[in-house]
Formats: sequence, structure tokens, C-alpha cells
Amino acid sequence: MSRIAIVGGGIMGLGIGWYLAREGADVTVFDRGRAGRAASWVAGGMLAPHAEAEPGEERLLPLLIEGHKQWPAFVEALEEAAGVSLDYRTDGTLVVALDADDARKFRFWYEYLRGMGQPVEWLSGYEVRKREPHLSREAVAAIWSGHDYHVDNRRVVEALKRVFVQAGGALREETPVREIVIEGGRVRGVRLDEGVFEAETVVLAAGAWSREIEGLPPDIRPPVRPVRGQVVILQMPPEAPLLHHVVWCMDAYLVPRSNGQLLIGATVEEMGFDATPTAGGVFHLLRGAWELLPAVYDLPLTEIAVGFRPTSRDDAPILGPTPVEGLVMATGHHRNGILLAPLTADVVSRFVLTGELDPLAQPFTLARFLSQPA
Repeated sequence: MSRIAIVGGGIMGLGIGWYLAREGADVTVFDRGRAGRAASWVAGGMLAPHAEAEPGEERLLPLLIEGHKQWPAFVEALEEAAGVSLDYRTDGTLVVALDADDARKFRFWYEYLRGMGQPVEWLSGYEVRKREPHLSREAVAAIWSGHDYHVDNRRVVEALKRVFVQAGGALREETPVREIVIEGGRVRGVRLDEGVFEAETVVLAAGAWSREIEGLPPDIRPPVRPVRGQVVILQMPPEAPLLHHVVWCMDAYLVPRSNGQLLIGATVEEMGFDATPTAGGVFHLLRGAWELLPAVYDLPLTEIAVGFRPTSRDDAPILGPTPVEGLVMATGHHRNGILLAPLTADVVSRFVLTGELDPLAQPFTLARFLSQPA
């Protein structure tokens, strides 16, 4: 049986690894640190292709919608295999305007979403506060997207670690891949500190670090860069949460968890791999959250976290084959990593096993960049 090496132990690498291991594949996941503790750990866990659709992303929308459709079955299978709840919630999402200017912008966005066939509704300020009584009295209107959900991404990656190993996969944490070894136009394996781990297939799922790994020819290096996101986590009383839905405003989004955590995110910063939290970033998030939900003022602040979105040149994922035989990519998901995790696991694992790429993923291979300067 051929050996498969997956570079990167985030939600992509673990998901692909689990799908392959379930089919009896000999698969090893390598992570430079603790698996699942990079971008997958800091994400908001929002599954919101409807409310988040933006002008210019029409080509990407079918992929996002299909990714959303795969989540219920993914949750069911993962919860059963891991024996844990993933806090998958179907409460819906509110995009809230706090003044007339916001309302005009969101109304334009709402009309665009409706024109794209998205199942969204326009709510008055009274209707918004009826759904979420603790919101600011300044709330004047909102877009309601009842089909946009969320999940506790931290529970997901911890569950994936467990089921991947249970299915027969090998997980090697604190094991950085120094180089992807290529000989004669095909992969031979990956170079570790102790030597070469030979593999017939290498899946590059290293997120924002995918471009940094040595060994790839210059024209094959994926055009992926880190986009920093800072998040703040507060603690609500679990028995009396301030929010029941994901809520967006112009300056922040708020994600409630069943354990009472309230995640506030996220900055968007071109700062390379600088993981230092900043006063300005935290202030921006807390101010936006306070304007939307004044009662956050008295909540304990339990965590400040920084992650790096793996962002491709066109903000869309890079999936599937490359000109190097045996080298497969699963990176560049930008802000859609959690949403697209089940679909990516399905598409990439099937390609590795059968050599056939799902037509839905064909516009998102590395080939679209190869005629452009890196």
C-alpha cells in the first residue's frame, strides 16, 4: 500500500487524514506544533455562506454553499466516532446596523444577497431587539440569515485528532517538515530533522505556512500569505447568556458558545507572521462589541488569541493536483476554512484515492495561478 504524508495538522490536514484512514490508507499527519492549534483554533467557527457572500466572489459561492450542505452529515459522523458534542448550532445569524449609515450599506448588501438568491430577510430595529433583547437600543435594522450556522471549531479539531488516530492514522506533532522532497518530477517524501520520510503522495495542508516549506519549485509554490486575525474571548454566565445568535456589526462579530464563552473577532491585518496581540486590535474589537452589546463591559476577559488566515491571491482555496506527480494541495482557504473543511476532506481524499477531482473543485486548482507571476 502506498504511503501518504500530510503536511499540516489543522482542520484541513486532520479532516483529510481521517477520511483517508477510514478507507484503510497508510497516512501520517505532520504538524510543526500542536495539531489544530493554529488558525483552526482561533477561528470563529461560523458556517455562513449566505450572509457573508460578497460582490466579486460569485465564482466561489457554489463551493461555499456545497461546503455548508456537507456540515450536518460531517457533524453526525464525527460526533458518533469521537463520542463528543461539537456544539453545532443552527440558530442563524444577524448582521446589525447601529445607525442610518450602516443601514444604507447593509440594505445595499441585502439587495445584492437577494439578487443572488440567498435566503435572507430584512428586519426592523424592533424585530432585531425582539430576537436579541440585550442588543443596543441603537440597533436600527438587520439582515437575518436563518440558514447560517456555527460550530465550536476547537471541539472539532480535538475530535478530529482523536478519530484520525482511532481510524489508524499516525499523528506526529512538534515535527516540522523542513522540505518536500521531489525527484524526477514527482514527490519522494518529506524531509524531517531526522531524515526523509518516504511517501508516494504528499498533501500540502500547512495553511499560512504552505509557501514557506522548502523543496517546491518556484512556480509551484502556492501564492498563500498570512493575514493576521486577533480575537478576544469573554465569559458569559452559561445559564444566562447575553446572545443566542451569531451577531455581526460593522466593526466586529460576536459568537456565543454553549459553555458561555463569547468570541469577539476578528481583525484583518497584513503583518506577516507577527503573533503579538496589540492594544489597538483589542481596543477595536472591544469597542465594536460594546457598541453592539453594551453588557459586555462587565464580562471577564479570559483570552486574547492571534491566528493567521491562509489567504491566496484571489482569496479562494487551492485544491487538488499540481504539476508535480504525487503532490496535492489543500490550502489558501482564507476566512472560509472551517466552512469548507468537510468538503475539502471529501474532495482531496477522493482525489488521492481515485485520481479524480470533483468538478466543483476544478476551478480551484493551482493551475489558475501558473500563468501568472508569483
